Amino acid sequence: MMVQGAASPSILWDYVALTKPAIVGLLLLTALGAMFLAAGGMPGLSMALPVVVGGALAAGGANALNHYLDRDIDGTMSRTRLRPIPGKRVQPHQALIFGVVLNAFAFLVLGLWANLLSALLALSATLFYVFVYTLWLKRSSPQNIVIGGAAGAIPPLVGWAAVTGGVGLPAMYLFAIIFFWTPPHFWALALLMRGDYARAGVPMLPVVTSVEETKKMILLHTIVLVTVSILFVTIKAVGALYFIASIGLGFLFLF
Repeated sequence: MMVQGAASPSILWDYVALTKPAIVGLLLLTALGAMFLAAGGMPGLSMALPVVVGGALAAGGANALNHYLDRDIDGTMSRTRLRPIPGKRVQPHQALIFGVVLNAFAFLVLGLWANLLSALLALSATLFYVFVYTLWLKRSSPQNIVIGGAAGAIPPLVGWAAVTGGVGLPAMYLFAIIFFWTPPHFWALALLMRGDYARAGVPMLPVVTSVEETKKMILLHTIVLVTVSILFVTIKAVGALYFIASIGLGFLFLF
C-alpha cells in the first residue's frame, strides 16, 4: 500500500522521462570519452563523478526545459503527443521549475567539485539548446539542427575542462565530430517523421525540400564528418587503433 502523500511510481517516471535519459546517457558517454583522453587513461573517481552527476543534471534539466517550450509542438506530433506535458500528467510550470532546478544543481556540482570552466560550459550548452535551438532555430530555419547541434557537442569540452582546466585542440576535434554527426543522424529521423514535422509547422529540412535533396545533404555532412574523424589522428592525441577504426566505421557510415 502506498504511503499517503508519496509520489506514485508513474509520476516519478514522468519526471525521469522529462530528462530524456537515453539522450543524457549518450551525452555523458562523450564527456567521459574526453576525460579518458585528457587523463591519458582512466580518470579518478573524484574527477569523473562530478562530471557524471553534474552533466546528467545539466542535460536532464535542458531536456525538461525543451519539453516545456515544445509542449505545443509535441501535442500535434504522433511521436511526442504522449509525453508527460501533452499527456496532461505533468503541468507545464512544474516541468519549467524542474528544469531550472536541475541546471542550478548542475552548476553547483560542477563548480564546486570539478571547476568553474566545466560548470560554465555545461550552462552554455543548456542556454544554447534552449534559446538558440528550441526557441529560435527549430521554429524558423531548416538549418536548425546544423547550428543547434552545437549544444549536444559541448559535453566533451566539459569533460576535458574538468581534467585539464582548459579546452585543448583534441577537445575541439571531439566537439567537431559530434557537431558534424548530428545533422546526418537527425535528418534521417526527420525523413521518417516528415509528416509529423509538417503538421507541427517545424521547418525541418525534409519538410521544406525534397527527400533527394535531404539525402544529398546527409551525404555531404557525412563526408565532412568522416574527414574530420580521420584527421583527428594528425594531432597525435590518438593512435593507430583509432585511425583504423575511424576509417572502417567512417566508410561504413558513408555506405
